[in-house]
Amino acid sequence: MSTHNPSQPERAHMKTAKPKEDEQIIDDEMLEEEMSREEIGESRFLLFNVMPSWVVSFIAHVVLILLMGFLIMPKIEDNSVSFQASAVASESIDSIDLNLDADLDISDDVLKTEITEEVVDNVEEFAPEIDVEIPFEKFNEFDLTSEVFDTTASSTDSFEVGVANEVQSRSAESKQRLLREYGGSKASEEAVALALKWIVDHQLPDGGWNFDHQIGSGDRSSPDTGNAVEARAGATAIALLPLLGNGQTHLAGKYKKAVRRGLEYLMARGNPQSNGAISYMEPSGTMYSHGLASIVFAEAFAMTEDPLLAPFAQGAIWFIEQAQDPVGGGWRYNIREPGDTSAVGWQVMAIKSAKLSGIQIRKRTFKLIDKFLNNVSVGDGALYGYLDSPTRVDKGRRGVTAIGLLCRMYMGWEKDHPGLKAGVEWLSDEVGPDVNEDIDLTDIYYNYYGTQVMKQYGGTHWRKWNAKMRDYLVKTQDKSGPATGSWIFQRRQHSIEKGGRLYCTAMACMTLEVYYRYLPLYTQKATEDNFPLD
Repeated sequence: MSTHNPSQPERAHMKTAKPKEDEQIIDDEMLEEEMSREEIGESRFLLFNVMPSWVVSFIAHVVLILLMGFLIMPKIEDNSVSFQASAVASESIDSIDLNLDADLDISDDVLKTEITEEVVDNVEEFAPEIDVEIPFEKFNEFDLTSEVFDTTASSTDSFEVGVANEVQSRSAESKQRLLREYGGSKASEEAVALALKWIVDHQLPDGGWNFDHQIGSGDRSSPDTGNAVEARAGATAIALLPLLGNGQTHLAGKYKKAVRRGLEYLMARGNPQSNGAISYMEPSGTMYSHGLASIVFAEAFAMTEDPLLAPFAQGAIWFIEQAQDPVGGGWRYNIREPGDTSAVGWQVMAIKSAKLSGIQIRKRTFKLIDKFLNNVSVGDGALYGYLDSPTRVDKGRRGVTAIGLLCRMYMGWEKDHPGLKAGVEWLSDEVGPDVNEDIDLTDIYYNYYGTQVMKQYGGTHWRKWNAKMRDYLVKTQDKSGPATGSWIFQRRQHSIEKGGRLYCTAMACMTLEVYYRYLPLYTQKATEDNFPLD
């Protein structure tokens, strides 16, 4: 057992190592230059993945005819030739107007994307302007049983279905094996079942959820409601995540009807943007709501390979990429705002889930995330701050440190990376899981992220952590009355005031699903699916 104590700044592996200012400027310039080259290459790649096949064929045939004409014509006449591409968005992905006010006063009405025609002279100019065509005029009529989208190969072949479908670990057979292997129990699975029932019982007639879980008919007298009543997309997404985590989809499972209605609600609530992006930002939910909804669509698509979900999964990720701070690399409440580690965590999890389903993600996005994490960490990436690098080592940094370490795992850090090893040892040996006897002092947000870090890292750190965390959640779950199956923690914490009992129940339930929600990262298969940074 390690006796590492990062509270002593003289420890070599916990020292703050800041690059010199001129070196940082050079690094930033090189990153920007490299990103520019990548965007050109990725735009060309996007042409052949997203452009409808008839457009590619049309351009190829016209070019061939022109070449033949040059060979046989005795004289080249002075005529200009141009191609007209109809129904193609005229804005590039990097110059998009997101149409969001700073105060996020977003109407529930669907924003109509004006599709324009543009005359192009060659493929090099045409490539950056290509979008996936999505019939947004039917956005409020979504039904997963209807044929809203053209699901022929030409409209879905850019989605590499089944590339790295780690969420197959949620199948009934895999769940039983992984529960035994990683320390789940009959009691923990019973707690999950009770939590899912409480969540489904509080679904609203429109298919969504509300953080004020007392809204609606039936017995909704469970106490401790949240006050973020306008964050309907966020509430719906966080309710769907534990259902998906348990293997429930809109196609199969005990709660498939509830999942279907929830997905349809999110589909109708999305705000289409230019270039195929879809926003789930909303008052009091901001980019947090969008990140949660993005995870839902990415996971649902990965689990079912239903092509009707593909445009929503890809569109939500495109919005995440467009909303990323182009300088610091993070996310916060508003688009392109300097980031905080908490908001970054949800976006990175969405990107990881999207990558598992084969959704396209730009390398620039990964590199900017890496830049953000470098700027908010110390000790070779062992400890993390909220808005910038921490100036002290204490338990107040535990939540963002757990988020930062999990992001590093998703970004491809090896298990023996000095920063990861030091950070895990600090969380395990110096901090531990928050299993306070007084639930009003328990931080479920930290427990959620810390549990994922420890489970992925494995070994004695995980076994020690799991024995406490699992039994604590089973013990603190409400077992009587209308609140049966739910949890409430730290009522005075800001996030709990906003999310209430629904938020706590979803977070605790996902924490108990950690055994099978994702396959372990540090296996041969998982390491092949890390984010590419080179």
